[in-house]
Amino acid sequence: MKHWVMDYETLSNCFVGVFEHYKTQETKVFVIHELQNDLEKFIEFLQENVNNREWHISYNGLAFDAQVTHYIINNYKDWTELSITNVTNLIYAYAQSCIEKSNNKQFSDYPIWKMKIGQIDVFKMHHWDNPAKRSSLKWIQYSMDWENILDMPIHHNTKITEQKQLDTIIKYCINDVKSTKEIFNRSKSEIKLRKELTRTYGLNMFSASEPRISKEIFGYYLTRQLNLNKSELRKMRTYRDTIKVSDILLPYISFTSPEFSLLFDRFKALEVDASKVKGSFKYSINYKDVKTDFGLGGVHGARKKGVFKSSDDMVIMSSDVSSYYPNLAIVNKWSPGHFPQEEFCRQYKWFYEERKKIPKSNPMNYVYKIILNSTFGLSNDEKSFFYDPELCMRITINGQLTLMMLYEQIMERIPGSVALLQNTDGVETMIPRESLSTYMEICKEWEENTGLELEHDEYDQLVLADVNNYIGVNTFREVNITKWREIKQSQPHYLFKVDNDKFYYAPVKLKGRFDFHNLQLHKNKSKLVIPKAIYQYFVNDILPEEYLDTNRNILDYCIGGKSKGDWKQVAKYVEGGEYIEKDLQKINRYFISNDGVKIVKVNKNDAREIQLEAGKWLQTLYNKMNVEPKWDNYNINKGYYLNAIEQEINNILTVGSNQMKLF
Repeated sequence: MKHWVMDYETLSNCFVGVFEHYKTQETKVFVIHELQNDLEKFIEFLQENVNNREWHISYNGLAFDAQVTHYIINNYKDWTELSITNVTNLIYAYAQSCIEKSNNKQFSDYPIWKMKIGQIDVFKMHHWDNPAKRSSLKWIQYSMDWENILDMPIHHNTKITEQKQLDTIIKYCINDVKSTKEIFNRSKSEIKLRKELTRTYGLNMFSASEPRISKEIFGYYLTRQLNLNKSELRKMRTYRDTIKVSDILLPYISFTSPEFSLLFDRFKALEVDASKVKGSFKYSINYKDVKTDFGLGGVHGARKKGVFKSSDDMVIMSSDVSSYYPNLAIVNKWSPGHFPQEEFCRQYKWFYEERKKIPKSNPMNYVYKIILNSTFGLSNDEKSFFYDPELCMRITINGQLTLMMLYEQIMERIPGSVALLQNTDGVETMIPRESLSTYMEICKEWEENTGLELEHDEYDQLVLADVNNYIGVNTFREVNITKWREIKQSQPHYLFKVDNDKFYYAPVKLKGRFDFHNLQLHKNKSKLVIPKAIYQYFVNDILPEEYLDTNRNILDYCIGGKSKGDWKQVAKYVEGGEYIEKDLQKINRYFISNDGVKIVKVNKNDAREIQLEAGKWLQTLYNKMNVEPKWDNYNINKGYYLNAIEQEINNILTVGSNQMKLF
């Protein structure tokens, strides 16, 4: 497969297309403008792509660049008598219509099956079109520490008249192409997986997101099992008027405490409008000094913040169900109402059993994981053939209540137990060591009752800010030297030790804002030095100031600032005695410094201002990397970062007004 990484810029009287060959790095630049007319060469190049079965790699190309490509391929023969300006006007008008269709979630003119040139859209593949993950290329540039975060410096409705303007646009396109190529490089496992799926199932999966993979592969098997064609399957849904929760509750669910018994009664009385399942219930209870919240997204509860450690007398136990929701559906033979129950459940279970047989290194293991986990979410997606809101409610409510049965039994039957965390598929509690056998007995009874299987871990330490933000340090486990080295390379934040030629590691779980390891690219990685310092303090007993003295990676200090809609970013500063306000890009990378500028967000309509960093703090823009030979040249404001770290640590350690702060 031959790949060209590509990017277009369309302006009212100018078109620029840049391509870089993935393997050879050959670069081709095509300009359609009065100053440079490459239209014929561009058409020849596209025809070569078609004839040679070459592919285009893009960022959001399926909605824009690929649409423009096929518009040109299909219409250029009608342009022979037109002036260059008329041609660029046509391309520009079509490009704007593509943007409008995408913004309004309308169908594109050229679906992927109509395209003459194969496409790999890394934006679609990573599901960055999902509102919860939505990310521009500039934000991904920031997230992957790209050397030059560069916004288009010329507005698209600008009339291009000078070669200097053309050069600026070309430079911008080249930067976008190279950063798109870097995303592709970092997506090799995802590409390999989709290549394997395309070859195995005869489906074009190269730009498919994980939910689409789930639908396509599950659909592939269902059409054969149920003797349906794809169009019939895609129309299948189960619509309901109301869902009576009492009709869907598992018969074994019961509670002994007044708090949970009252909650259970509330669930049994609940009737939900099936078209409005999302947000249909929100309950909270206080039990054993812990507030626990219930909602469609799962159950979440945590005791007050603090640091909890296992000892000779007490032990922190973590118990959860692997693939909890899928297993719950498999054990109880739940399926969407429009599918024959036996056939659907048999196929769903087959995916689960097959996954257990396949090593995690095999891409198909991940495919089956996607299928198992996505089906629950898609049961409440009206665009999916899995749609049955009752199935969604059945899984989430029974899952929460079943887990709470385990939690209640631990707390009621083991005196001295301390509740720590409850989170969707597992519970963390601190229990007397002498009661460990009772704990395992309770878990065994729960397994026999539910048909589910628990996995157990023992924590040495749990650093808890709240239910979504914590650090969990497991006990040490012995492995051979080869495995030890593998884990150390892939998980450097784990703990490792060697004792008498024996090799041990202890997994460390980083959750929420304390997670700094292998973050997904759409996540905000701002100020990574803070969670790293907190980790070092609690796990390795290194004081924050000492850690800051050793961390000289400027990118760990950087922050990503972005503005949307009616807001813009402005830098304010004094230079040569003159006060200056300078408009900035929509997305900027900066760090807190002892000198520099003040960056504010300004509303374009009413001139309201919001400081990106409230207070006295100044910022240094770092959109284009400049590696300083001496660390001090960055002029980092160490006090800002130290203060933020100490505040976070004190927040965890301070439980009540009478407790002394560390700093």
